Amino acid sequence: MRTSRWIFRWWGAWPTWTGYAAAAWSLLYGALGLFWAMGGSGYPFGPVDEDHLSGSVLEGADVGVTAPAMAAVGAAGAVLGVVMARGRGRPALRNALLGLAWAQAVTFALVIPDYFLIAFVALAPLLVVFAFTGVPGAQGGVGDILYWHRVNLLVLFAGGVLWAATALAYQRRTGGACVHCGRGDRPAAHWTSPGSALRWGRWAVWVACAASLPYEVTRVAWYFGWPLGITEDFERMMQDTPGMLEAGLGFAIASLLGGVLTHGLVHRWGAVYPRWIWFKAGKRVPPALAIVPASVVAVALVPAGLMNLRVDLEPGLWAVSLPGVIFVAWGAALGAATLSYHLRRRGACRRCGRGTAERAGRDDRAGDEAGAGVAVGP
Repeated sequence: MRTSRWIFRWWGAWPTWTGYAAAAWSLLYGALGLFWAMGGSGYPFGPVDEDHLSGSVLEGADVGVTAPAMAAVGAAGAVLGVVMARGRGRPALRNALLGLAWAQAVTFALVIPDYFLIAFVALAPLLVVFAFTGVPGAQGGVGDILYWHRVNLLVLFAGGVLWAATALAYQRRTGGACVHCGRGDRPAAHWTSPGSALRWGRWAVWVACAASLPYEVTRVAWYFGWPLGITEDFERMMQDTPGMLEAGLGFAIASLLGGVLTHGLVHRWGAVYPRWIWFKAGKRVPPALAIVPASVVAVALVPAGLMNLRVDLEPGLWAVSLPGVIFVAWGAALGAATLSYHLRRRGACRRCGRGTAERAGRDDRAGDEAGAGVAVGP
């Protein structure tokens, strides 16, 4: 019990430690860059066999250029993170510091990674089973799946998330807003009200579900032998490759299930457990239970889409990469739907007191009248 309380307390204090964590991450990764620049082994974007290639934008980058750049960016990031954690920086430099922090967040979390982030999220439960049982056994071990070429992309993604949190906390701190909830003394914008958030949140949900359809339809069609958007030779190649069509079908089914859950972001059963979940029926759904996984998936979809933008579109094979390009819109729409859900579920801030319980109650009734059916509370 004490451990769980400490974890919640530590997590709730994220605005105070993320800057230092980002600085430490930058320092360590910068040290790796220096090590690789001096000829050390393990450079993650160097030559590798075709089976272990990544779709990263840095794949194949020259170590003589990239590694020193990593070292320089890491050293600068270590200083920047400490400065932002302390809330320092003259007003004239505020925008420059924020620009540098957000640039690192976008680069590390969205630009450099590839499709592996969303694949890792989808396959994480299966990887746990595989690690302990060896089923399925096509690989020699977890190391054949989570090798350094891929793990490095997860490390970079983690750094991007830390930099995003650092930038957000600094932006709020220096802008006079609460670092925890983002509220300030000025009246909230109309688009953040529950009724308004529900309206644009519904549009976001439908866009997210529509954006996933091309991927789902093509992968299901391939599994059942219909070469939709590909050549017959490519279809036969997949049929002759063990597990390839099954993997595509599995991802399509996971995507369809995710679409169902996405609708919960704008329906009552996303805030109050429905009757068919008998052991929780009628109880309030913790907002984080929806917000955290939806946010992770939304962010992980974007680099997969950007990676597909860099893939050459071969004649007769448009369905191989074109549906993946739409992942950018899918991730953006899912992120907007998640933000809508957050704005409707949040209540009074326990740190600054803004957003009083009475205001939350009025907003809740407004949301209910608009069809949200969502219980808002701290």
